[in-house]
Amino acid sequence: MLTLEICAGSVSSCIAAEKGGATRIELCDNLLEGGTTPSYGAIALARESVKIAIYPIIRPRGGDFLYSDIEFETMKRDIALCKQLGCNGVVIGILTPDGRVDKKRTKELVDLAAPMGVTFHRAFDMTDNPFEALEDIISTGCERILTSGCRNTAVEGAELLKELVIRSNDRIAIMAGSGVRSNNIAQLVKTTGVVEFHTSAKAYNDSKMVYRNPNVSMGGIPGVPEYGISETQEKEVQLIRETAEKALEELQ
Repeated sequence: MLTLEICAGSVSSCIAAEKGGATRIELCDNLLEGGTTPSYGAIALARESVKIAIYPIIRPRGGDFLYSDIEFETMKRDIALCKQLGCNGVVIGILTPDGRVDKKRTKELVDLAAPMGVTFHRAFDMTDNPFEALEDIISTGCERILTSGCRNTAVEGAELLKELVIRSNDRIAIMAGSGVRSNNIAQLVKTTGVVEFHTSAKAYNDSKMVYRNPNVSMGGIPGVPEYGISETQEKEVQLIRETAEKALEELQ
């Protein structure tokens, strides 16, 4: 069975994801930084607005995945909040300075999250040894790993993704993410053995602002439109799902 998780950066994107046929939502803020923990209001309203599973990311800041004691405490409190709001799970990732999975802290968060599920995110792709990291994450009780195969995109990391599926031996789910689109998901289905996929399916919708001050730039990020709103597109979600399901059918 195909699982399609949408990385949603807003409540409106959550709604579009569900309408498009997504299985699950990873709810994030600050997608340009790789995703950080969304606000209380966003989590609460998303939970009220959609019926499919919601997994907020628990990441107190952008940057690396080596966290201070204060940041770790923040993560614990955010997990408790997600549980109170009725989320189905959370998404975490913590490493040690030498590029290994922080098993102790990860296990502590997994235990705190129960009975919610836990996904270990692409911090996995920053580890020194992916096969050691796979076993370490399995030992902590996480239910899946989100990975691009330790490359910038899942297509580039397809060979490792396939090996991870084999080595996991159904002990943990391997979910492919980064650069997953409707024009390459069939290839990933047929070459990796992965059946869980992660994508934002987003595009920039033009702002409804009429007056636009030409003398001030509030964003300043190359390639990102100053008056563009990044949102998940319902039709793209639907196309990605239909393309993947067709590819799975062809394999059977």
